[in-house]
This record gives sequence, structure tokens and C-alpha cells, in this order.
Amino acid sequence: MKRITWISILAASIAAAAVAQTPVVPTPESLVWAQTISVTGNGSAQVTPDRVMFTVGVQTVAPTVDGAVNDNNARVAAVIAALKKAGATDKEIRTSNFYINPQQEYNNQGQLPRIIGYQVSNNVTVTRSDIASAGRLLQAAISAGVNQASGLNFEVSDPSRGRDQGLLSAFNDAKAKAAVLAQAAGRTLGRALSISEGSRAEIPRPMPMGKGVAMAEVVSEVPVESGAQILNYAVSVVFELR
Repeated sequence: MKRITWISILAASIAAAAVAQTPVVPTPESLVWAQTISVTGNGSAQVTPDRVMFTVGVQTVAPTVDGAVNDNNARVAAVIAALKKAGATDKEIRTSNFYINPQQEYNNQGQLPRIIGYQVSNNVTVTRSDIASAGRLLQAAISAGVNQASGLNFEVSDPSRGRDQGLLSAFNDAKAKAAVLAQAAGRTLGRALSISEGSRAEIPRPMPMGKGVAMAEVVSEVPVESGAQILNYAVSVVFELR
């Protein structure tokens, strides 16, 4: 009886060791993903902007708040009227900034600063689909009394423009990278098993127009060139290896 017990224990130990040493059989899914390569491709599309946006304003200084505001209001009203006369509509013109800053005088005797006047600034932003009219509108605004300008931007109103071309370019880039890597590994490239996409628009840098625009009796039309906007795309693709 004692001998049978030891034999049973020994048999159980051998069986347990055999189970522990049994190799793990990979599933079909793990075999598929073990024979793949993942790459990221980049592509771009060049499109022509179809919308222009610029901001202009008037800054005035006077000894009193009322005086600075009233002077500024009259000048800004003249600028808006000139913009409308040049072709801009009510929907294309919006007030984008208004502020009042006290002008202070400091001394070296430890006393509090003394207010000697007030600075008022009022800016309007024009957004227009007719890019060709931008130079004419800027000319009209400056002639009407603008002495501040913060930027000139060109935009693509429809983000889907150029998308197909950009995505195809990104996929082809990913496929070319994968083919090189597969060849280096002594394999050939198979099907695309997974594709994920992401895109980013390269926003054109604003064209600085400067501040404190010099006033003149006659202002010529401002030269404006919209150039092109680059839309960048990226795709991540998992290819089958054969």
C-alpha cells in the first residue's frame, strides 16, 4: 500500500512537469500579427487660399477719457465707412478689440504715478472671400485714418479641399517605406491590414503689416499675394509580410 502511494506521487509529478514544459501553441490571430510591419506615411496637398482676413485700427490719445473716445469713435467710423465704400459688407466687418489705457507719468521721488492722458484703441477685422480686393480695402482703410494694423491672413475655407490627394500621397509614402523594410528583412509586402488617419493643416504665417502706419495725403493700393497653403496628412498602416 505504501509503495503504491509513492508510485502515484511520482506519476503525478512527472505529469505536472510534462504539462509545464508543453510549448504554447500560437493562435491564428497571433501568427497574423507576428507577420506584419507597421509604418507611418506622410503626404501633402497644395491648395490656393480663398479667404483673406486682416485687422486694422485707430489709436488716439487725449488728456481726458471723453476726448480720446470721441476722437477715436469719429476716426473708426470713417474707416468703416471707407471699407464699405470699397466693397466690404456689414457681415465682413466686425469689431475685434477695444481698450482704454491711462497714460501715466512716473517720478523718482517715490510718489504714485500721475495720469496725464488716456489712450484709446479700436480695431476692426475684415474677413472676405474676394482675395483680390484685399489690397484695395487696405488702401481705403489707411487713407481713412488707420494707424494700427496687426496682420494679414489667408485661409482655405473648405478643409476637404486637397484631402484625397494628400491621403493618397501619405498612403503611397507608407507603402514605399514598408516595401523597403520588407525587402531588407528578406520578405515581400502583402495586404494592408489596418489603416488609421490623422491630418494637420499648415496654417500660413501672418504677413506683418506693422504698427503706426505712416499717414500720407495719397495712399497707393497695398500689394497683396495670397500664395499657397500646404495641407499635411499622415496615415499609419499595418501591412502583411509574406
